[in-house]
Amino acid sequence: MAKPKLRIIPIGGSGEIGKNMTLFEYDNRAIVIDAGIMFPANDMHGVDYIIPDFQFLTQRKDLHILGIFFTHGHEDHIGAVNHFVDAFPKVPIYATRLTAGLIEIKLRNNSVHQDVDIKIFKPNDKIVLQPFTIEPFHVCHSIPDCVGFGITTPHGLIVHTGDYKFDNTPVYGAPPDYAKLAEFGQRGVRLLMADSTNADRAGWTPSESTIEPAFDRVFANAKGRILVATFASLISRIQLTAKMAQKYNRRLVISGHTMKEYVKLAREIGYIDIPEDVLLDPAKMSSFEPHKLVLMVTGSQGEPSAVLSKLATGKHRSMEVQRGDTIVLSSHPIPGNEEMVYRTINKLFERGANVIYDSLERVHVSGHACQEEMRLMIGLTRPEYIMPVHGELRHLIQHGKLAMESGVQPTNVIIGENGTVLEVDKYGIQKTERIPGGYIFVDGSSVGDIGKIVIRDREILARDGFLLVAVNVNRQGQPVSEPEIVSRGFVYLRDSDDLLTTIKNTVIETLRSNRNANGKRREILEDSLSRVLYNETKRRPMVFSIINEI
Repeated sequence: MAKPKLRIIPIGGSGEIGKNMTLFEYDNRAIVIDAGIMFPANDMHGVDYIIPDFQFLTQRKDLHILGIFFTHGHEDHIGAVNHFVDAFPKVPIYATRLTAGLIEIKLRNNSVHQDVDIKIFKPNDKIVLQPFTIEPFHVCHSIPDCVGFGITTPHGLIVHTGDYKFDNTPVYGAPPDYAKLAEFGQRGVRLLMADSTNADRAGWTPSESTIEPAFDRVFANAKGRILVATFASLISRIQLTAKMAQKYNRRLVISGHTMKEYVKLAREIGYIDIPEDVLLDPAKMSSFEPHKLVLMVTGSQGEPSAVLSKLATGKHRSMEVQRGDTIVLSSHPIPGNEEMVYRTINKLFERGANVIYDSLERVHVSGHACQEEMRLMIGLTRPEYIMPVHGELRHLIQHGKLAMESGVQPTNVIIGENGTVLEVDKYGIQKTERIPGGYIFVDGSSVGDIGKIVIRDREILARDGFLLVAVNVNRQGQPVSEPEIVSRGFVYLRDSDDLLTTIKNTVIETLRSNRNANGKRREILEDSLSRVLYNETKRRPMVFSIINEI
């Protein structure tokens, strides 16, 4: 009897940057790797973040999810864990020590009270969940405790790299596990699923240790406060900032609830070393002169709710930018976030700060492999098939070209976006149907209630505003009073007498000529107004009408 096929489905992270999530399924048993979030694009007004669309898993009553495995603790890999736990409260979570701690904080902060089973593993452990044998292996990234996974299945060995780079002088921990990757290659890798984020960048990604000289120059030259903005989970960058603070006799203030909790955890488990006499309570900042202070803040991606954005707009409740501040953005803008990041930088300059970012000084290096490292990964693992993941479509395609240049057969390079189903059997790997699934928007406490139509409406409102017309009519449908008009974000009506007259005349004429519209008067009136407004202004505000019969 033929074996069932192995199904592999990238649910998120393929064709985009963020919300990484992958399903491996065999004979109705499955494991999941990662559950991350993605930052909203500029036109997704009001959206806090986006999570993978895994609703089809909740509908699969026959599917037994054996566990969810996490590669590391960045938001684009663990950010949706609370939503996953809400949907699958009994599924065990597998993670390294630091990642498990960050997940526990996230679950607690999101009031997930289920008794979640979190199992901690180490690189080179072997976890058997029949029919899968999962072997985590150490990789270097921009946060400690990162792993990829070798997954032995009934149809061969699958290697999932997670986010990685080949850093031989990491700030924390050991270099990458070259030996394990080579051993996988000796065994025979059926499929390599590899990070593609920097597939369009030539050469090698610099080591995390190379940014220390730039930080040293910043600290040596800064005359006032220093503010370092980065991700709350970028533990190595926080450690470097603490080291520089100690060297230059400054006190370090950790600002932001999440960053404080992450630093507390990292100190407790020994992943970060900050002496007590270096750390300073934010409430005591006023007792120190500016040149004695360093602040770690969140908001390096221009997030409106983060500390740096609030400082840039003057909306932080207890701090403000001071002339003479040196602000270091220790991150690259995530693709799609560039506009928000550069807007924040400009606002900080306007407030008198000296802003330093990676175009000016090497205050950040990527945590992702560049082209030569991708070639090395392919050379070590020698896969029969490769599927680029973790990147926009342009990154996946470029990674596929690199694989072909490295000896992978063109027919064995699989480019698939989210929802693409791979079927693996003894004959090969084939792309089959694509499971539908778009973005799941999180807006406040609402998850999935905000769909494309709502986002489109918000975009129109943000671009062209709205116009509301209210008019009283008699039983014959004739207007009995002058229409009332309200507009926001469209035009200032007090300065638009001619347009106001045109709108009122359109309302009266439309109602008089459509008295017997069989319940469609509002629709007809709104269509008429929309046409008139476009003819007069070349803009398309949202138009609403209220017709009161008195």
